[in-house]
Amino acid sequence: MVRPLNPRPLPPVVLMLLLLLPPSPLPLAAGDPLPTESRLMNSCLQARRKCQADPTCSAAYHHLDSCTSSISTPLPSEEPSVPADCLEAAQQLRNSSLIGCMCHRRMKNQVACLDIYWTVHRARSLDSDLCFKFAMLCTLNDKCDRLRKAYGEACSGPHCQRHVCLRQLLTFFEKAAEPHAQGLLLCPCAPNDRGCGERRRNTIAPNCALPPVAPNCLELRRLCFSDPLCRSRLVDFQTHCHPMDILGTCATEQSRCLRAYLGLIGTAMTPNFVSNVNTSVALSCTCRGSGNLQEECEQLEGFFSHNPCLTDAIAAKMRFHSQLFSQDWPHPTFAVMAHQNENPAVRPQPWVPSLFSCTLPLILLLSLW
Repeated sequence: MVRPLNPRPLPPVVLMLLLLLPPSPLPLAAGDPLPTESRLMNSCLQARRKCQADPTCSAAYHHLDSCTSSISTPLPSEEPSVPADCLEAAQQLRNSSLIGCMCHRRMKNQVACLDIYWTVHRARSLDSDLCFKFAMLCTLNDKCDRLRKAYGEACSGPHCQRHVCLRQLLTFFEKAAEPHAQGLLLCPCAPNDRGCGERRRNTIAPNCALPPVAPNCLELRRLCFSDPLCRSRLVDFQTHCHPMDILGTCATEQSRCLRAYLGLIGTAMTPNFVSNVNTSVALSCTCRGSGNLQEECEQLEGFFSHNPCLTDAIAAKMRFHSQLFSQDWPHPTFAVMAHQNENPAVRPQPWVPSLFSCTLPLILLLSLW
């Protein structure tokens, strides 16, 4: 008789470790050469039969199979929707042959093989999504999580009130720690990872935060100038992200430009990414109908969409965020150890797996940087 899996919640640190594990190899594509004999011997069909002979493995697989419908790509203002018991079931399969199993286009029962493959790897498919990882880091931080939930609730639903949503967004980017706020909004995505790009673009809940019909950009600026806070934030952005010449020399350093850019989120001049496949940003407005002020309107719009200082600052921050999760990133081991000695609360506990020693610098670096 198969021993049932008894799901239990995982500690937050263990959840974080699971998400930082490297992704498993994908099945061979149609144009790839035939796999080696060793890989053919480890097809997912064979691995599944081997797993069925082990009650623990079989129970974990069945539980993970039942999780398929509940694993989805959440909006960034929501909790990541991979249940802890599903992640634990995936963890129990880590030492089974299912993890390294392969499928090939010339094998029999290819559909069944791929179904097994994706059942095992679906819970881990978000491993390479850095926007998901930064969302998890925010979730693990009490203040960031509380502020993110507040604007998530205010900006959700078919009848959300835009002014309430904007107020909560403004509060988040004012009060959340800068590494968390910038990590959520400026997380890097692979060019073909539309799910990651969608999560990044949805960070500010554009369906509620942005106007349903794009107004004229000059009208948007007029509304901004009527609010002292928005006016000062726009002036700050134009000051610190101003290209000095045609070569793109910027008025101030990139960090000040990014702070000024994030300072606009939650105001009438809230910008956002324009698509899920690139990092271009723009205001949600148009210059149609500007008449004699067409050139002035295009200059205002172009200060966001064609600003080399802003573009370079965003690209540099995304590269930094990518390096945080790169194996080649030099972990500040001695600085972390010194911080641990000064603050016993952040010392790793004896029950934490050894992998925590590798991921702890990432979490601490984000909290200290």
